[in-house]
Amino acid sequence: MKRQAEATKRKHQVSSDAPPAKRRSEISSVLAKKASDKETQRTFKGSTHKMFPPKKYLDSIGNGRQEEKPCIKTSSLFKNNPEIPELHSTAVKQAREQVFSPEAFQELDLHPHLISTINTVLKMSSMTSVQKQSIPVLLEGRDALVRSQTGSGKTLAYCVPVVQSLQALTSKIQRSDGPYALVLVPTRELALQSFDTVQKLLKPFTWIVPGVLMGGEKRKSEKARLRKGINILISTPGRLVDHIKSTKNLHFNRIRWLIVDEADRILDLGFEKDITVILNAVNAECQKRQNVLLSATLTEGVTRLVDISLHNPVSISVLDKNCNQPNPKEVASIQLNSFAIPESLDQHVVLVPSKLRLVCLAAFILQKCKFEKNQKMIVFFSSCELVEFHYSLFLHTLLCHSGTPTSEHLPSASWPLKFLRLHGNMEQEERTSVFHEFSHSETGVLLCTDVASRGLDLPQVTWIVQYSAPSSPAEYIHRIGRTARIGCHGSSLLILAPSEAEYVNSLASHKINVGEIKMEDILAVLAKDDCFKRRQRGAQKSRASGPQEIQERATVLQTVFEDYVHSSQRMVSWAKKALQSFIRAYATYPKELKSIFHVRALHLGHVAKSFGLRDAPRNLSVSAVKKASLKSMAQTLPSSAPPSSLPGHPVKDPMGCVVTGS
Repeated sequence: MKRQAEATKRKHQVSSDAPPAKRRSEISSVLAKKASDKETQRTFKGSTHKMFPPKKYLDSIGNGRQEEKPCIKTSSLFKNNPEIPELHSTAVKQAREQVFSPEAFQELDLHPHLISTINTVLKMSSMTSVQKQSIPVLLEGRDALVRSQTGSGKTLAYCVPVVQSLQALTSKIQRSDGPYALVLVPTRELALQSFDTVQKLLKPFTWIVPGVLMGGEKRKSEKARLRKGINILISTPGRLVDHIKSTKNLHFNRIRWLIVDEADRILDLGFEKDITVILNAVNAECQKRQNVLLSATLTEGVTRLVDISLHNPVSISVLDKNCNQPNPKEVASIQLNSFAIPESLDQHVVLVPSKLRLVCLAAFILQKCKFEKNQKMIVFFSSCELVEFHYSLFLHTLLCHSGTPTSEHLPSASWPLKFLRLHGNMEQEERTSVFHEFSHSETGVLLCTDVASRGLDLPQVTWIVQYSAPSSPAEYIHRIGRTARIGCHGSSLLILAPSEAEYVNSLASHKINVGEIKMEDILAVLAKDDCFKRRQRGAQKSRASGPQEIQERATVLQTVFEDYVHSSQRMVSWAKKALQSFIRAYATYPKELKSIFHVRALHLGHVAKSFGLRDAPRNLSVSAVKKASLKSMAQTLPSSAPPSSLPGHPVKDPMGCVVTGS
């Protein structure tokens, strides 16, 4: 036995020292493999591609062993990116409005039941500054141009005088009398919101009947309501023009109030001709009435509307703290380039390379709505396609793959995340449902287009994220105005590419200040969530979270998105269409911003990564998209239609054509 063991030992020693033919064959195979690997590395040298095991993060943590899965190519998010410039914007003094005034509604000469309703139903006691200046003037019967920041209470500023004057009429209003007050608003959601406010104010005065007309509803049921009688009529312009042309029992001979709310928005959406039709119809039946225009911003279009609709008006501007300006056109011209910001609103900007935009947005959503308490967020996109794509993407990735946070980072009651979407291509019933759900929810993330940027009072919104930069300072102001409403605190974040950094100075020229947040600070939240952690082989411990660890987790998150997008050909096609929609929107920035947002400055490969695509689509070029876009516009748009009427083509406001459904 001893001699046999020694022989065996010598045999192995000889085998190790002098390998036989079979052993030499194995060594040759290994050397060939190494040579092949080196050749592969040389092939990809200088490329942005790297090898990662994308699905390991989904494996449950067991005994340290995981099933090996085939590797796929994943672009390195942190290589070959443009340098992020330093922001050197000059600090400017922003126009800040004081929201509340010390005066209470009891100090006004209002009906006691109306004051009681305001206090108990609307739960308001003190007036806002715009209400303090507007209500006494409107109760005197004067025409007025009212300009105040969004979220300052302008709706109540005209609703209270309307209800007070109508309930005080000596001959009691009958439902069959028809409209005594006509209120025009730009969007369906704002129509519903204004109708809700009027309904609450009318609780003590049941004989006055409010009603709403808007796109998406059945015309037949609206005609039936008009036949029965509506005393305070709230409508979108397009739908009202429809009824003026087709509903015989719609009369304006008793109109005492004509109110245009969010006047600049109505004009932006291309409804100037509709407003002219409405004014002509009202003027034909009723010459003497009180006219009111309200807006958060004053534009040249608004000054034209002042000329044709107001008679010897009073200009009310909280910003100037002056309510009896004799020449509102003069005031408007002075204020065309200045915007008022709520005092309690913090504004931020972050510069993010194109490849990292999607990961950065997702990380910010996780940071605010998963790891912080009582956060409610609105994210603005430039088109319906972008909203739908990101909504589906986040539902199937951030929701499905979010693991349980570690004990030291327990989330708030807002977790798990809740995503909602709102855009103009949705059915009206669904839009209304989403609007009410988000309004009454304490937390959640609403992905939307500019259909939600004007006038809507969505309570307790803490963050506004502008993923697509607005095409004008006015649009920027209206978007951020969805937060910090009626004295509440709020914040906003504008996401820009490094090549778009000059946009900060463009905002500064309109006295809008934004402070910078570093992209690294946003991505750092990924260290709190171990579901985005790269698994280490064997029992190797992970490194402490540092820049390298954050980059690896960001890459894992990007791989989650890419896996979902490439899970089917249908999803790849959807991502390509969303990318095309983004480029179309990018090509439509106004002339004065072309030096900042030029479509030819886009790196299509990098932008494609922000849509979960591993490579830029071969059949997609900037010039082709732009050419096809312009050709499509020329063929499909009637001469009288607003440019935003092209479905899926966001020109000035991608939702303009579907707001009224006319």
